[in-house]
Amino acid sequence: MTARPGVVFLVPDGIDDAGRVSGGNVYDRHVRDGLRARGWTVTMAEASDGAGVASALRGVTDGALVLVDGLAAGWAPEEVDASSRRLRLVLLMHMSAAAFPDADDEVVAAESRAVACAHRVIATSRWTAEQLVRRGLSTQDRITVAPPGVVAAEVSAPDDDRRFLCVGVLAPHKGQDTLLAALTRLREPAWSCTLVGSAEPYPEFAARLADEARALGGRVALTGVLTGERLDELYRRSAVLVAPSRVESAGMAVGEARGRGLPVVAAAAGGIPETVAGGGAILVRPGDAEELAGALDSWMADPRLRARLRREALAARERQPRWDDTVTRVTDALEAA
Repeated sequence: MTARPGVVFLVPDGIDDAGRVSGGNVYDRHVRDGLRARGWTVTMAEASDGAGVASALRGVTDGALVLVDGLAAGWAPEEVDASSRRLRLVLLMHMSAAAFPDADDEVVAAESRAVACAHRVIATSRWTAEQLVRRGLSTQDRITVAPPGVVAAEVSAPDDDRRFLCVGVLAPHKGQDTLLAALTRLREPAWSCTLVGSAEPYPEFAARLADEARALGGRVALTGVLTGERLDELYRRSAVLVAPSRVESAGMAVGEARGRGLPVVAAAAGGIPETVAGGGAILVRPGDAEELAGALDSWMADPRLRARLRREALAARERQPRWDDTVTRVTDALEAA
């Protein structure tokens, strides 16, 4: 194996914490492990706030190559800016803060400063890259698009076409409230739905979801965080993944479903349309419970629609990027810096 340069990878703390599962954490772990497998010396630095980010950057030797998770960079934009004059900074952007409808002006300004001073930017979708270019924060030639990969997994084999699955942190931008509102409108009464994801980041929102789920008579299960075999089993047994997000860069759960040949009903938000390119999906307007209910009713009522979407999803499965492809693109950006 050819020896590669070293890189410092600065991330939010807890990326290996099984209780804090997020798309960003999963992505960062795959990048870390993939770079090391290719011979890179990856020195991890974790921070929980701006002071931690500033301390980590100040401790890096002049001229070093540093890959910074965009969330962490936004906590200390002044230090990121100052460090860009002596370090080779590459910024990893999972999501654009400005894409959120209730985005805080200070958070957006901090992100803008961090992106503008980076030598290279890695975006996890073309949609995110286009957001950064449109806002004038970067030029296309400075951005590498590295979509999240999928892990080869067992093909979904549901025994009930009315079993729905939704995976993601319970949060307003993930749109589970839209899904529950849609479920109340379904004509078919014998469906079931499982919501997988942490309730900790947005406890009030999660509590409202729990109340609404109870009102649906036990047909909605909220499991909290699941990983490993328990989550794999849900993917295998579910008939369709529902992704009702209001904002999404690429959609890690959507990618997981694609890797298993599982059809998707999703909101056409952010980078989701590019993630499901190739078929096997129904797209609806973000936040539209009526349209989402109609899509789910169509899925349950029309066997020909189900058969077509399953054929398309299985065909798309073979074309999904693997994590090795993601790491190749990240490597290209690091070497360009």
